[in-house]
This record gives sequence, structure tokens and C-alpha cells, in this order.
Amino acid sequence: MTEPGSPWRPEFLKALELLAHASEAMHARGLPRPILVGGGAAEYYSASALMTGDIDVTSPVQPELEEELRRLGFVRPSGSGRSLRGWVYPDLGLGFEVVGSSPLDGAVDPARLVLVEQMQEGAAFVIIPVEDLIADRMGQYASGSAPEMLEQARRLLALHPDADMHYLERRIRTETLGEHGVDDIRRED
Repeated sequence: MTEPGSPWRPEFLKALELLAHASEAMHARGLPRPILVGGGAAEYYSASALMTGDIDVTSPVQPELEEELRRLGFVRPSGSGRSLRGWVYPDLGLGFEVVGSSPLDGAVDPARLVLVEQMQEGAAFVIIPVEDLIADRMGQYASGSAPEMLEQARRLLALHPDADMHYLERRIRTETLGEHGVDDIRRED
């Protein structure tokens, strides 16, 4: 992945590179790589058509991941009006936050996780599959707390028509407690 001609906005590309370096450091220590989830995964799969304000990852070894983030130059924000939950890289504009120990509370099939290897200098990172990301968006939509997530699910599916529809249907049904399925994404309101 190189910046000229990259489909991603420059600050997101830099965040992916930092994530890949942290991932490689964790892997070199014999620890699991962090997994990109949430809005960062949506931005990756949409080539920055959907943009995020932070990079959410999961890791069962949060203290060790935070050590690696510090080594890369990340700092915890401090002061009045600042969130103390995440990490920021100076001048990046995107924060990093560990949001759990496993993606979607363990609902993601580990065999479906994607290793993205086309980063510079041979660094790679892990991301949830697009099907699980779409299902997560539908779960948020079904909860009533995020009606805009239906449109995100539709955009992601349109960008990834080769998604495994059987797996996607099952995951959407799980995330929405049976209330929605793939047809709800395809149907226009």
C-alpha cells in the first residue's frame, strides 16, 4: 500500500501503517495481533468513502498492546475536556482505542479474520471480515441507537457484492436477534 494513488485518505493510511507496526511488534513477541473493528474497518473496506474519527481495535492482551503503542510514540490525552480512554499519535488526528478483548464479543469466526499484508515494509494487520462488519452495522441499526448504520451496511454490501451471503445472513440474524436479514439491506425504504 503506497500513498500515491491510495484509495484511503492520508491520515487514515498513516493510522493503518501505525497499526501494522504495532501488529508486527505484537506478533514478534509471540502475542496475538490486534484486530481492527468498528469505523476503522468500515473506512478500510469502503476505501475512505465512510470515514472514522478513531481506530478501534480488540486485543486480549491490552497492556502489552499499549506498551507497543507507547513505543511507537502514542500518548494518552490529558487535560480538561479530553477523553482518557484512548491513545493518540501526535499530528495524526485519529485516536486509537482498545474496545474489547475479542471482536464483537467473540461472535466473529476466527478463521474468517483477514490478514492485510500489503503494508509498507512488510508490516501487516488483522481486520474483521466485511460480513461481520455489515452484521455489526445492522445490529446497531436494529437497536434503534444508530439509524444511520443501515445506510453504512448498504454501502458496504454494494462495495463487496462477493461477500459470503450465507454467512452474512446468519450473522445479521444473530446481531439483530432475528429481526433483520440480507434482504433488509438490499431493500430501499
